[in-house]
Amino acid sequence: MDFLGNHIEALIFCSEKPIKDADLQSCLSEMFEAEVPEKDITEAIVQIQAKYEDEQYPFQVTKSGGGYQFLTKPAYQASISILLKQQSKKRLSTSALETLAIIAYKQPVTKSQMEQIRGVNCDYSVQKLLEKELVEIKGKSEQVGRPLLYGTSEKFMDYFGINDLKDLPTPKDFATEENEIGNQMEGTPPEINTPPPTE
Repeated sequence: MDFLGNHIEALIFCSEKPIKDADLQSCLSEMFEAEVPEKDITEAIVQIQAKYEDEQYPFQVTKSGGGYQFLTKPAYQASISILLKQQSKKRLSTSALETLAIIAYKQPVTKSQMEQIRGVNCDYSVQKLLEKELVEIKGKSEQVGRPLLYGTSEKFMDYFGINDLKDLPTPKDFATEENEIGNQMEGTPPEINTPPPTE
């Protein structure tokens, strides 16, 4: 593969969406500080496509959406589908959800405050929430030792489909309506049928 082809391959690989000929030409011209003929780009792409037709590669360069991108070959569709299905099943654990709820409602909150509420160590849960970028460090508390303060992130809003923390459910949203019959009977003594007094 020639020098130009390597650059084109790198651009196609790194592009988040199909990269068009004009974009390739613009990048390459700026890179080489000289006009790169469209014909040379087209020829290089043909060579790249031929390279990845080999069975040793699980992906190929495909033209779609008016540009070029790397796509996996149909033969690997089954394994990729399994991966995507498994990834979609990865949800937060119960402990992480409990910790996240405390942070959401009590923020900014320290780790010791979370542990007082949950009654268990929260180190692992907080670390996982930080890794998933659902919470972030908001600063340091004025308490002794200046412990870190945690709060929810913008990704938290997107994850739960809310626009503001005010949209979080309140305790009354979880309250169940009392039984209507129970309401009617409350405070009302039961009627007792007593026989009439005998003379």
